[in-house]
Amino acid sequence: MTDTRKTANTMWGGRFAAGPDAIMEAINASIGFDKRLYAQDIRGSRAHAAMLAAQDIISSSDAEAIGEGLLTVLSEIEAGEFAFSTALEDIHMNVEARLKEIIGEPAGRLHTARSRNDQVATDFKLWVRDQIDAAIAGIEALQRAFLTQAEAGADWVMPGFTHLQTAQPVTWGHHMMAYVEMLGRDASRFRDARARMNECPLGAAALAGTSFPIDRHMTAEELGFDRPAANSLDAVADRDFALEFLSAASICAMHLSRFAEELVIWSSAQFRFVRLSDGFSTGSSIMPQKRNPDAAELLRAKVGRILGASFALFTVMKGLPLAYSKDMQEDKEQVFDAADNLMLSLAAMEGMVRDMSANREALAAAAGAGFSTATDLADWLVRALGLPFRDAHHVTGSLVALAEENGCDLPDLTLEQMQQVHSGITAQVFDVLGVDNSVASRTSYGGTAPAQVRAQIARWNEVLG
Repeated sequence: MTDTRKTANTMWGGRFAAGPDAIMEAINASIGFDKRLYAQDIRGSRAHAAMLAAQDIISSSDAEAIGEGLLTVLSEIEAGEFAFSTALEDIHMNVEARLKEIIGEPAGRLHTARSRNDQVATDFKLWVRDQIDAAIAGIEALQRAFLTQAEAGADWVMPGFTHLQTAQPVTWGHHMMAYVEMLGRDASRFRDARARMNECPLGAAALAGTSFPIDRHMTAEELGFDRPAANSLDAVADRDFALEFLSAASICAMHLSRFAEELVIWSSAQFRFVRLSDGFSTGSSIMPQKRNPDAAELLRAKVGRILGASFALFTVMKGLPLAYSKDMQEDKEQVFDAADNLMLSLAAMEGMVRDMSANREALAAAAGAGFSTATDLADWLVRALGLPFRDAHHVTGSLVALAEENGCDLPDLTLEQMQQVHSGITAQVFDVLGVDNSVASRTSYGGTAPAQVRAQIARWNEVLG
């Protein structure tokens, strides 16, 4: 008699030792990745058991045995002594099966008044919440690295760019502080997401709640949630918290990618604005002169991976009816991968920023090139000569064209040459054409003047503590 399972397995390839049963086990099991939730799963189960005992749903002796047994399981997992089983599908069943081996019959009472639906939602929320806290800590460490750079170069002039063309002089400190502000918004988004997600799903059971007299406020408080989720259907169906985490992570990764791009440009021989440390550079297998900014380039690519995780989870969730569907098992791998890569990116960027050295001379030389003080000249024409700005803009453009014809920069034009364009120009104009004078004049709140930069550094040092 033909073994149809073996025949079918041959059709599907040699990946599985058996037929459809093995295929189903492989697609259905999540233990390969959700074992990362072990600490959260055990924490949630211990809180649930304590609540069941407090409500006289199980005996205090059973609850004590469950609590102690779960700690034993936790120690085995952390010691690498726990044997995870694909046949048991997920972290919940793996932990419960081992608990039964340790304490026997009382383990069967742990699952009273709950479902794997509310259990996994609780575990996952706890894990994402922990990752948010870690991300905020990583962001703040990176902000401090940028602050250190800003403090060192609060008055170092460099070119500011628009369209990657020289625009106006700014200071190194001002440029570094721009990323402190971006990262501050990233941390704020994570904090907002954390506050919004901090409702406990445990006790929603499969989807409709439970007839047992549970105390959901007790378990919510024990697990550090602000309150229990108010709708049992929503509690098990919701993955907004994961989507918000991925959205905030994507924006943060985009910010890191922007600075990584600047590091790639700035560390080139054509710019020489910064030198990355040996720890974050590599050489070439054929060109001995090369110092490749590989860490920055790899970090620049991470946003694609993290944003891709966000798209993937949005796609999983977009068409699901309430409440739980097995599709939602596909929620975790994307989040795990994105979290890992975000934390790696934050750590790598912190290292690069802390270790990099700015080339003050190259920054200053570039700051004065490309007619970077043209706007200062136009502003002076408005203030000193009373020209309408549009007229001052036209006069300045003519002076730039004259400097180009003479192969020099604006400060190198003579007063007589300038007066050929506008007779009212006086020698005082040269006071605004130097890059140091230019940045010192930008004293508006948030401007690049060193005094303003130092004020913002002081503010952020106070915020970060």
